[in-house]
Parts: sequence; C-alpha cells; structure tokens
Amino acid sequence: MTVIGLAALSMTWVPALMEKTPFSYPIVYLLLGILIYLLPLGLPSPDPIWREEYVVRLTELSVIISLMGTGLKIRRKFSFRNWRIPLRLVSITMLLSIAAIAFLGWTFLGFSVAGAVLLGAVLAPTDPVLAEQVQVGPPDDEEEDVVRFSLTAEAGLNDGSAFPFTWLAVVLAISAGTGSEWFTDWVLRDLLYRIVVGAGAGYLIGRGLAYLLFSLPKKTGFPKAKHGFLALSATLATYGITELLHGYGFIAVFVAGLTVSSIEAEDEYNIEMHNFINQVERIVMVILLVLFGGSLVTGILDYLSWQGALIGIVFLLLIRPVTALPSMLGTYSTLKEKLAVCFFGIRGIGSFFYLSFALDKVGLPEANELWSVVAFIVMMSIILHGITATSVITALDVARKKSGRPIPKPDQTPDEIQ
Repeated sequence: MTVIGLAALSMTWVPALMEKTPFSYPIVYLLLGILIYLLPLGLPSPDPIWREEYVVRLTELSVIISLMGTGLKIRRKFSFRNWRIPLRLVSITMLLSIAAIAFLGWTFLGFSVAGAVLLGAVLAPTDPVLAEQVQVGPPDDEEEDVVRFSLTAEAGLNDGSAFPFTWLAVVLAISAGTGSEWFTDWVLRDLLYRIVVGAGAGYLIGRGLAYLLFSLPKKTGFPKAKHGFLALSATLATYGITELLHGYGFIAVFVAGLTVSSIEAEDEYNIEMHNFINQVERIVMVILLVLFGGSLVTGILDYLSWQGALIGIVFLLLIRPVTALPSMLGTYSTLKEKLAVCFFGIRGIGSFFYLSFALDKVGLPEANELWSVVAFIVMMSIILHGITATSVITALDVARKKSGRPIPKPDQTPDEIQ
C-alpha cells in the first residue's frame, strides 16, 4: 500500500515534469518497479506466470477504463471514409501481424499451433493505456491530426477486434486434445456474434447515456449530471452488461464512450468525465507498471531465449511498420506522418490481459515461454516508443504548422479540406 500510494501520489507531478524531457513517464514507473523489487523490502512476488486469474482482473480493469477514456476524447465523427485509416489498421495490419507472428512462433520458436496463434493474437492490439504521448488529448483539445487520431482510434478498436483470435487459440488447444470440430462455432460465436453484440450494446448504451445526460435535462426537469465519476460507473455497467450477453465488452465500452462524445462533443460534461476517467486510468497504470517492473527482475524473463528476443525486436522494428504501411496508402498524410503511424504500434497492458485470459481458460506447454516473450516485447515497446514519442510528435507538429496544412474538423472528412 505504501509503495502504490507513493507511486500514485507522484503522478500529480511526474507527467508535467516529464514534458520537459524526451522521455514518457511510463518509463519512470517501469524503472521504479525494477528498483524497489531489487531492494530487500520483502515485497510479494509480482510474477504473473503462476497467477493468471489475478492478472486477468487487474489488466481487464485497466484496459476498459482506458477504452472509455479513449472513446470520450475522440471528436471525429464516424464514417467509413473518416475512419478509413484505423479501420484498415484493425483489419489489414492486424491480420497480417497475427499471421506473421504466428508463423514465426510455430517455425522459429517451435510452439504448437495454438501457442503460435495465441502469441500472434496477444501481440495484435496496440495499447490504449501506455500510448498517451501519441494520442489525441482531452475533448477540448484541437490537436486531432492524422497521426494522433489514427493511433488513438486504432487502440480503441483493436483491443476488442483481437479477441476472436485469442478465442481461436483457446479452441485450437481444446480441439487438439479432444478432436472436436471447432471452426463453425468459432466463426458464428466468437467472430460474428460477440462482435455484433459488443458494438450493438455499446451503441445502445451510449445513446441511452447521452439521452440521460444531455437531452432529458433540456426537455424536462430531470437533474443534470454533475460528477465525472459517472464515466467509471458507465464503464463498469457497459462492460458487465455486454459480457452477460456474451458479447465483447471491450468493443462495447469504446463504442459507448465514442457515442456519448459524438452526440454532444462540445459539452463541458464530456471533458469532466474524460478527466475523471483519465485520473483513474493513471492510478491503475502506475500499479501495473510498478508490478511489471518488479516482475522483470523476479522471474518473468527466465524463459526468454535468444530466438524469442529476436522475434520481439523484429516485430517492433519490422513486422509492425511493414504491415501498417498498406493501411496508410492513399490517405491524407505526409510520408513522415505515415511512417509515424506505422512505427508507433505500442504494445502493453492489453497483451498481458489476452495472454492471462487465454492461459486461464486452457493450459499450454509453452505458457512460460509465452509470458517471457510477451513481457520482453512490452518492455522494449515501453522503452523504444517512450524515448521517441515526444520528440517525433513534436517534430510532426512543427512541420505541419510550417506547411500550413489544416487539421480536419470533427465533422469533416480529410478529402473535404484538400
């Protein structure tokens, strides 16, 4: 409690102090976790390998809170043309990434088919928790350029879109042991039904919340909502209701937040909700980063081979950029902006959730190796992207302002300003 309390307390000042440096503040808390677990303090082990269920719940909470904040701060109206980059990133790029990593896991690491697919699935989603430096700001922030918007929307969409492939790994593992037929059930239930229910429930709940928050008080004497904690309440309710319907709660939470913000984008209450959920997100993130830093020096990397480390480096520096490039073709962006979107495929807490979720459902012989490889990639992503994010985004902002290229307004498509 003391360590977590002091670390969370420092969040009052650390982000502002780190703005003056080229580094992102998640690096600070990762290093803090490493340091305090190297000291003889007798802290409980943070190693998640033996406690999948514990990790599932903590990472699950972190991701859904972040997804609600992500939905609330996006101001660009949804349309297939307006959202073509993130929609390509969660289809073309994500599928290519899963296929490439699964192939390398199967051939290079010697994983089973289920283990290789799981490795690809857990590394597919970019992270909405650790990507604050490359995402759009609060709802009243005008800086919603192509890089910030694309990375923010991708992180919001693909945390749910990767779920069918995590289930694919689970059903492959079960089928390998029982010989049962799995393909039809997976397509109908895990790929189609859960996605449709997730998106539909999120939209309906978002519309209902928006009516209670904005329309009903104007039409009747219904009291106006005044407290930002409603964002957290809505997050938990949306996620719980959708999961009870066997839909993907991650998709529902993001869609609900996006729906609420799109109906009254300029309302001050949207800003208040976002600010509250953002504060909660930071506190949970601090806890996870300190624990993750501790796990790095207490055993989570013990099963990392040089082959696994090489795959991690290849994934971050080659596979993600190359698979993201087709999604950026023909878009309203410069070459530097395209390269930035391709490069900043930040991996983090979402990967830990998917891995712990799958291993809680089914045992795999390569479970320890999976934890080590994923932990190594997340560590490298935090360091690599954390060191480069601030300077790259600043340089892109300067270049855009010098060129005089306008940023699309929330109700504009990029084509309308060319």
